[in-house]
Amino acid sequence: MTATTARKVLLAAPRGYCAGVDRAVIAVEKALEQYGAPVYVRKEIVHNKYVVQTLEKKGAIFVDETAEVPENAIVIFSAHGVAPVVHEEASRRNLATIDATCPLVTKVHKEAVRFAGDDYDILLIGHEGHEEVIGTSGEAPEHITLVDGPEDVKNVQVRDESKVVWLSQTTLSVDETMETVDALKERFPKLISPPSDDICYATQNRQTAVKQMGAAADLVIVVGSKNSSNSVRLVEVALGAGARDAHLVDFAAEIDEAWLEGVSTVGVTSGASVPEILVQGVLEWLAERGFGDVEIVTAAEESITFSLPKELRRDLRAEAASLSDGSKG
Repeated sequence: MTATTARKVLLAAPRGYCAGVDRAVIAVEKALEQYGAPVYVRKEIVHNKYVVQTLEKKGAIFVDETAEVPENAIVIFSAHGVAPVVHEEASRRNLATIDATCPLVTKVHKEAVRFAGDDYDILLIGHEGHEEVIGTSGEAPEHITLVDGPEDVKNVQVRDESKVVWLSQTTLSVDETMETVDALKERFPKLISPPSDDICYATQNRQTAVKQMGAAADLVIVVGSKNSSNSVRLVEVALGAGARDAHLVDFAAEIDEAWLEGVSTVGVTSGASVPEILVQGVLEWLAERGFGDVEIVTAAEESITFSLPKELRRDLRAEAASLSDGSKG
């Protein structure tokens, strides 16, 4: 890169924490404050390495399954949601539960229950094995078929082509989802769409911002963890929008200086589960290498907030103890 090349950063807005993630992380912090450590969390509360490590230091214990939580303890369900069987298991083990499921994911769960109740075949667009997909599928397993991208459409079988509806994982790429929907509609012309878009506002806004800056950026750095679906999608969206190169990093230290070779404009954004401190670390890293000029690319203004889980207004430890006493009586 020549010394005369103007170097700048395009910083996406909005980026980072969405309302659902903010609510889930605060729920763990409040539970630790209110009830004291340890508080157990089933799965990662949100898909971000730094957030999980920070909460572990405060006394949160992350487990894969409810069976790992000691009886009468407090367990928090992650923002991605859980299947009804998980609630049932927690109840059997006398666990006091805090449900930090994102309200937008809860909306999809309710849609699944309603359409299953009306005996529809539900085609759930999403990625196999993702926690959100597992949770939603668990609401009506006998009615739900997973469709993992447009190439999976040919494998779909339904009972009645006049009673088919699609739902989707909330963190997908908007474009990829609509490509899958279009392919499904070719096979099933009477396919019904959900009453409102399932892809969450935050996912859409972050993708729109990346699209706006993608073509102007030689390199896009997305801050986020590899198991974060919406963060991975941002890399794909950046490349699709015309960025020459794009990479996903958890921390500034993971950036390879070789990526800056021949680069004059760097786009920076972060996934919906990423705290702003990590983005600031990347901006500082870039500024130290001559990329100190930062221009904001604004796609939308976000003002949505969600109230905290109602369970945080109760004395859960006392409730768990009374459950235990009742089961012994």
